[in-house]
Amino acid sequence: MARTAPAEHFTGTDLEDLQDSFELSLRAANKAPRTLEVYGDSVRQLIAYLKQAGAPTDVARLTREHVEMFEVHLYAAGRQPSTVSVRHRALQAFFKWAVVEREIAASPMANMPAPIVPEKPVPVPKDDDLKKLLVATAGKTFEQLRDAALLRLFIDTGLRASEGINLRVDEVDLKARIPVAVVVGKGRRPRAVPLGTKTAVAIDRYLRARRAHPNAGLEWLWISSRGRLTTSGLRQLLERRCDQAGIARIHAHQLRHHFAHSWLAQAGAESELMALTGWKSRAMLSRYAASTVAERAAETHRRLSPGDKL
Repeated sequence: MARTAPAEHFTGTDLEDLQDSFELSLRAANKAPRTLEVYGDSVRQLIAYLKQAGAPTDVARLTREHVEMFEVHLYAAGRQPSTVSVRHRALQAFFKWAVVEREIAASPMANMPAPIVPEKPVPVPKDDDLKKLLVATAGKTFEQLRDAALLRLFIDTGLRASEGINLRVDEVDLKARIPVAVVVGKGRRPRAVPLGTKTAVAIDRYLRARRAHPNAGLEWLWISSRGRLTTSGLRQLLERRCDQAGIARIHAHQLRHHFAHSWLAQAGAESELMALTGWKSRAMLSRYAASTVAERAAETHRRLSPGDKL
């Protein structure tokens, strides 16, 4: 008579004891710094919630209900569905890793659907407002030259905030026939982004002023009196310049939407837009085009109106 293999026993390691090992596995897999940050924060937030709620924190005792309670807690705390969706995907990755590492027999999130993220059109800045924003940077001081160059870069290329702010000096080539900036996008995929003439001139002016700056020795393109400029610094810069321009505050992501809208409104090819923005999926193209599709459709109808031809 065949002998039945004994059932595997899982001791139930505490989540806090697994967190460092999980993050080590992510670093070993060469995950991007942003992925490390988001995944690590998601596990830490789950642990904090479970402790606060008096729920178990050993991984073998966690159930789907515990994770669902955590996500409900995030909504109650005012988190957006998109944020909850990010936490959901990060925790899924953590529990899959725990299964592979034989810490648990099965993920408590198996067959658990991801949160529905409603389509939420992003307000796209008007050209007149962007002109006022650039006027607010007019001048010859270091900060004015830097801000003018930085804002023109984002308006002209639609770069992600992290792509533009993480540029190094040697990743911008203004001597090429078509000036370019080589950025590293999602998935650590590098791409060369062409620069318009006004953007290239603005960056050249900034680079000349940068040579005399105390932090000129830094490899990062964008610098301040405190060192390299960060994404937080970019956000504060935008807020300050928008206030000076007397316009509603704009964040860098809106400039990416403006770039996509402007490109499509001028009949730019969708495949070329995907290449410029670093999108691998047409779903991203559809998402960015959705907020202003009615405006483009109305303008096209004005030009092509069947009724006006009769």
